[in-house]
Amino acid sequence: MSFTTRVLIGLVLGLLIGIALSLYQGDAAFVTWIPAIVEPIGSIWVNAIRMTVVPLVVSLLMVTIAGEGSDGVASLGARTMALFGVMVAVGCAFTVVLAPPLLGLIQIDPATAQALRETTASAAVTEVGLPPFRDWLVGLVPSNPLAAAVDGAMLPLIVFTAIFAFAARRIPTESRDALVGFFRSIRDAMFVVIEWVLALAPIGVFALMLPLAARMGATAAGAMGYAVVVACGLILLATAGLYPIAVAFGRIGLRDLARALGPVQAVGFSTRSSLASLPAMFAAVEQLKLRSQVSGMVLPVAVSVFKWSSPIGRTTGTYFVAMLYGIQLGPAEYVAIAGAIGLLSFYSPGIPSGGLLVMTPVYMSLGLPIEGIGILIALDLVVDMFITVGNVTADVVAAVFLTRADRGPAGSPAGTA
Repeated sequence: MSFTTRVLIGLVLGLLIGIALSLYQGDAAFVTWIPAIVEPIGSIWVNAIRMTVVPLVVSLLMVTIAGEGSDGVASLGARTMALFGVMVAVGCAFTVVLAPPLLGLIQIDPATAQALRETTASAAVTEVGLPPFRDWLVGLVPSNPLAAAVDGAMLPLIVFTAIFAFAARRIPTESRDALVGFFRSIRDAMFVVIEWVLALAPIGVFALMLPLAARMGATAAGAMGYAVVVACGLILLATAGLYPIAVAFGRIGLRDLARALGPVQAVGFSTRSSLASLPAMFAAVEQLKLRSQVSGMVLPVAVSVFKWSSPIGRTTGTYFVAMLYGIQLGPAEYVAIAGAIGLLSFYSPGIPSGGLLVMTPVYMSLGLPIEGIGILIALDLVVDMFITVGNVTADVVAAVFLTRADRGPAGSPAGTA
């Protein structure tokens, strides 16, 4: 049985049993007894997610900045990396504008939201507030990096790790290789731990869903179903918007682009993996007659670091989690969440739902309930299919943009000089 099927079973069972308990009119002690037993299991699973954060983020940054592969990424040139950054920024802005009003149509009972907050470690946080800019700026450089790690102050820890990694690039090669090898081993080991944590996802999701549905009743299924529709709809809308942009700025024919992208999107949707779609992407750029010198560099790096539609789905899900727990967000918080998730999308491990686990620092920094990530992992079964379609589409479109000079005016057939 596949991972997707197992998690889906955990989600459905948790919702059905929880809803049944909410509708049960018998012994009240029985209704509260089952969620009370199951809820600690969900908390243990959430703690397992938390424990991976610091070693994973530190090791990823060290290997990325100080490792040998960093020169290969840099050789792509400023144009490629700038394009990736601009496309992610536009996707984040798109989400900030459209997701909040669409999700605002969901009606969450305030009493239910309060009950949810009281069961999480973030119970005391009912409103997300950003610190004054001066305090935020000073706090970026930690006086004690170890204390920052212990306290879960992720942004100062990231700043220190980046400085340390750049310094490591200046030490003798033998010492640097030993240091990078150490952190590469930590990174690989943490990926194994994350695989174990995700292997327990069906149990963790069940344990999170049952108490949630027991408190919210049928409202839980309806609210989460609507959130999935909004997230998938926004991803599809944004992905459709790439076509006219590619035609106008990439100087390529719409029919040629759509015909080449069809098989790539089908593979991405069915496998939920950009990496598994890479052979189909190479076939697509060959069909479009794009320069192999460009596509051969852009596509492998793109499937590794360029998760264009991931911030759209993850940010929408995070806004939903905030609404579900009754946390009030303002314009600054909406932008901060989208920006942080957009940046973290470049560091997502290539495993199912791994990008959600890397979002944990955002939740910790802004006081959002970590339990919400478990909910998003359950919803991610559907959303991730659409995210992958958007990602592989954006990868090919990025290669089209970077070879636009090889073609004639906008709308010319692919491959014309």
